[in-house]
Amino acid sequence: MLERANDGIRTQKSAFWLKANGLIRYGMVHLGSGVLPLYTVNEYPKSGGSWVAQMLAAALELPFPRNRLPLMRSSIMHGHYLQTWNMRNVLVVWRDGRDVVTSLYYHSLIPRRDRPNPRGVAIARKNLPFENYEDISANLPGFVEYVFERNRHPAFTWANFVTAWNGKADVVHVKYEDLLEDCSGQLRRITRELTGTELAKARADEIAEKHSFGAQSGRRRGEEDAGSFLRKGVAGDWKNHFGDKARRVFDRYAGDALVALGYEPDHAWAR
Repeated sequence: MLERANDGIRTQKSAFWLKANGLIRYGMVHLGSGVLPLYTVNEYPKSGGSWVAQMLAAALELPFPRNRLPLMRSSIMHGHYLQTWNMRNVLVVWRDGRDVVTSLYYHSLIPRRDRPNPRGVAIARKNLPFENYEDISANLPGFVEYVFERNRHPAFTWANFVTAWNGKADVVHVKYEDLLEDCSGQLRRITRELTGTELAKARADEIAEKHSFGAQSGRRRGEEDAGSFLRKGVAGDWKNHFGDKARRVFDRYAGDALVALGYEPDHAWAR
């Protein structure tokens, strides 16, 4: 299937193309970031990394190649990398793992009108034959177990990602929740810590507004559209879906990671 990238270069989205693109990007972020240089936005999926990468590209006035082969020049890279070796200029985006799982449920099992994902939904539904996919609360315990035990995209769990990257001193860290509260301020901090230069407040405000949930979705933050890639744009939505069993299952797999990141003081939330 041919698609036209934002810069006009046509790319073929075959399985071979996708694998080649991934391998090239992997090599570049681990070997080329000190040469070009590259700035890598690293996240566990559904943590807001694409959003952050778009804003960082605007702040640093660098290209952000998406849905195409990477550029052999200084640019913004975005991915889901567990290995930390030889990566430079890295920004790690964190999000409450319970919100990550909730967002992954919609992404994996609910068809989208924008950015259609029929193949991914078909595969996930084959692996998870729930009676009613709209009954998210009832299905979440099984889905959480699937994400931590059988899901292969990516081939590591949110807890693995926390173990690898939490507290790493030579990277910049930002929480999705902090960006929601003060996007402009966090963007200025990120830019300063990555490059040593100051981003003007007016410019940071402009970028934050242009890439806000409302500007991109046409809805106010919190107004849900389950069929949209930009579904809700809030923090804490997991509370609307996690029942007692889902809490216990998530805590079994990733409760320690949740505490390590400061999202909970202990495991009492699950009991």
